Amino acid sequence: MKTLITSTEGLIFVVFIMVAFSLWLQRFKVFKSLGPVLTVVVIGIILSNTHVVPISHDFYSALSTYCVQASICICLLSMNMTELKKLNRQPVIALISAIFSVCVIAIILGIIFAPRITEGWKCAGMFVGTYTGGTPNLTAIATGLDCSRATLAAANAADYVVSTPLMVFLFAAPALMKASKRWGKLWPYQFTEEELSDGDHEPLMSDKKWSIKDIAWLLTIGFGVAFITTAIAKNIFPETFWKAGRLLLVTTFAIGLAQLKPVKKLRGNLDLGLFISLCFLATIGFAVNLQEFIGSAFMMTLYVFCMLVGCLLLHFVICRIFKIKYEYVLLSMVGCIVDGPTASLTAAGAQWKSLINVGLIMGVIAGACGNYVGIFVAYAVRALCGL
Repeated sequence: MKTLITSTEGLIFVVFIMVAFSLWLQRFKVFKSLGPVLTVVVIGIILSNTHVVPISHDFYSALSTYCVQASICICLLSMNMTELKKLNRQPVIALISAIFSVCVIAIILGIIFAPRITEGWKCAGMFVGTYTGGTPNLTAIATGLDCSRATLAAANAADYVVSTPLMVFLFAAPALMKASKRWGKLWPYQFTEEELSDGDHEPLMSDKKWSIKDIAWLLTIGFGVAFITTAIAKNIFPETFWKAGRLLLVTTFAIGLAQLKPVKKLRGNLDLGLFISLCFLATIGFAVNLQEFIGSAFMMTLYVFCMLVGCLLLHFVICRIFKIKYEYVLLSMVGCIVDGPTASLTAAGAQWKSLINVGLIMGVIAGACGNYVGIFVAYAVRALCGL
């Protein structure tokens, strides 16, 4: 059957309309639960399997080459190191515990599952990335490890199937724990109502004021860092590692630049970074063969399920030993599994007003750590499995 749209200009139009439509659909509850990332990927699968667009095209590779590194850098420009001083001992321990638990369980289960999954060792690193900083880290690590498009699409699907019910539980957990007397006896470490009611914070999900100068500088920084780190990585890292090395350099450069005062004043970096990454992810669904996709996604889903259950249990045990307040335990998990803004929304929904900014900071730090630990775990699983 002949493909309907094959020209580069036509595919550019398709990608932009897919991203715009996916963002517009977020006003509806069902699509909001899916999120824009999976919405874009699913639309891509439908379009390629109905022969509207081709499965492969040079334009897709170009998007991967030029957009992913820039979007990672732009998103990380929100990492403000001065905010770290707002965290005391307990949230720091909770965050370290969450990241540590994800890494340990991913390695243990990776030894079992990686040989049974296509590019399984890469999936181990990708899932560590997404559960220590959200979906942008999954995409970043997939690119750094030169993962196939089909594997990346299956990983996104597995992540959604397992993490969505978990997130529903985590959102409901504050009310359930507060109402449970048994939980109060099991975990007596918690804030008082007075402590939770304190704290000043800016309104979440408020309208954002942008300037064309902000966009211009963010794009300049993002693509500039991508260019410089690519040149450095190709010269100092071996051919088998240079893409992963480039990801680590991009993360390090972006965090360093984020500390500069002029960069801190730039607005809209998370939104712009998301938009650029969605343009790349729009092409991920195009390369998916549905028959192969369903088979690989099942094993990945089982891996993700076991991984999330295992890391939650280990995280709760560690935090219970250190007598961490359960509010920090929950926010650290939400910050890792999704992102900082979602952790803030969780705190706001639970009326933990004094912890809204803490949740945001925990999520941002987890996102910055995700690329480092994800690359480490991927190569650790590869070495342990002899792949």
